[in-house]
Amino acid sequence: MTLALLHTSPAHIPVFDALRDASHPGLALRHLVREDLLTRAGESGPEAVSGEIRDLLAGAVADGARAVLCTCSTIGAVAESESAGLGVPVLRVDRPMAAAAATQGRVAVLAAITGTLAPTLALLAEEAGDRRVDVRTVLVDGAWARFEASDREGYLDLVAAAADAVTDSDVIVLAQASMADAVTRTVTRIPVLSSPRSGLAAAADAAR
Repeated sequence: MTLALLHTSPAHIPVFDALRDASHPGLALRHLVREDLLTRAGESGPEAVSGEIRDLLAGAVADGARAVLCTCSTIGAVAESESAGLGVPVLRVDRPMAAAAATQGRVAVLAAITGTLAPTLALLAEEAGDRRVDVRTVLVDGAWARFEASDREGYLDLVAAAADAVTDSDVIVLAQASMADAVTRTVTRIPVLSSPRSGLAAAADAAR
């Protein structure tokens, strides 16, 4: 049973390997890393890389993947849309998190790059359906520069500080999988949701 994961940063590999070891022993993970997809999706929109995503996913399926999990929120919708054509489930890592957040009345979405916001807001609206949800966004100033400089500690500290500064929401959403470990650094009493654990659980079920 093999699950392919499409990443736009190699930083995600140890995170998902650790989650697999802890909760899904026996699940084989195949990591596909394409940092350039995020760069070009940010410049020209996610649809600009749809052809390459389709080819990557098709290759993963040809190599035996029973399901694919896209761990990048920016290109997640494009990847997910390929599921029917590939004949295997293609999941976006942030959908279970968004489904949980959309049950609340006030949601704060934290992101480190602007390109992640629109896909995340669209996903929240989809999950909310007819239910009214008040969503506000917070772009964490300086965080992405820390991430690109491989300053993981500084990156997570900035994300955690931004979460702690939120006061008027029922739930806080960390829009990018790379933000997940900031949860352990927050002191806010507002629930803080991240995507890797619930996203991998859904993908593991799909791969079975």
